[in-house]
Amino acid sequence: MEYTQLGRTGLKVSRLVLGTMNFGPQTNEADSHAIMDAALDAGLNFFDSANVYGWGENKGRTEEIIGSWFAGGGDRRDKVVLATKVYGNMAADGDAWPNHDRLSALNIRRAVEGSLKRLGTDYIDLYQFHHIDRHTPFEEIWQAVDVLIQQGKILYAGSSNFPGYKIAQANETAARRGTVGLVSEQCLYNLVERRAEMEVVPAARDYGLGVIPWSPLHGGLLGGVIRKETEGGRRATGRAAEALADPAMRSRLQAYEDLLDKHGLAPGEAALAWLLTRPGVTGPIVGPRTAEQLESALRALELELSEELLASLDEIFPGPGPSPEAFAW
Repeated sequence: MEYTQLGRTGLKVSRLVLGTMNFGPQTNEADSHAIMDAALDAGLNFFDSANVYGWGENKGRTEEIIGSWFAGGGDRRDKVVLATKVYGNMAADGDAWPNHDRLSALNIRRAVEGSLKRLGTDYIDLYQFHHIDRHTPFEEIWQAVDVLIQQGKILYAGSSNFPGYKIAQANETAARRGTVGLVSEQCLYNLVERRAEMEVVPAARDYGLGVIPWSPLHGGLLGGVIRKETEGGRRATGRAAEALADPAMRSRLQAYEDLLDKHGLAPGEAALAWLLTRPGVTGPIVGPRTAEQLESALRALELELSEELLASLDEIFPGPGPSPEAFAW
């Protein structure tokens, strides 16, 4: 297993991140435990979650499944770099009280205690802000984080879905306070969706943040969706189905799948391997529903994409180009 530093921290993390979003909603507890066992056996040590995972009336269920896995012993907790998130409202649906969401000092305090209890641990390695909070100043957010770090309840703070200017605001505020600030940004980034290259990735790199792409297959679009559809496999749903209905996007995806077929590569594995070539990327988040999907993701670590193939992928899915030139009319 290949490891890298998480941004400017001293943490060594695997170059794939085990996303746990499906644990509970789509993958039962026993199968989730088996996936985590297999991930750890393969050397994946970076696990990502969020307090709201489980969704709806089952919010928090995913963290509970991780907690029950930790309780199985074998030094599992000590071997894992554990990340989770705060922002979403954890009150029961239809019973959402003020201050039960976002990034107020009150909610951060409440949310971290809830996550620690569900996870069955006394500390979280990376505590991430799931979204920006336009109503809470960073001075208040960092004051709350500083207390949690002093108490040993979290070690580092990261962001998710932050635009570049918010990464700058957050870390400039932290610098004025003499504290570390954000050490990572979790953003939507893949071959189809490359807008992060305009501001988010450059800001993260300038401030020493690790970049953790989510949805590396763009909701399944980059996983060979046309071939699966043709062969009678699992059909695209939601945003993926909407994208496939666009003739231009379908044409690009067909070219993508034909290209990888020519090179004898599985589309999903190649899409992950492409992200691993991107400057500043710590590791993409994979969210396997099954052990087989985890095995496929692990194979991406062994792929070396040629310069010719990378250039061809850029032709099919061109990025926005470097900033500030990308903003020119």
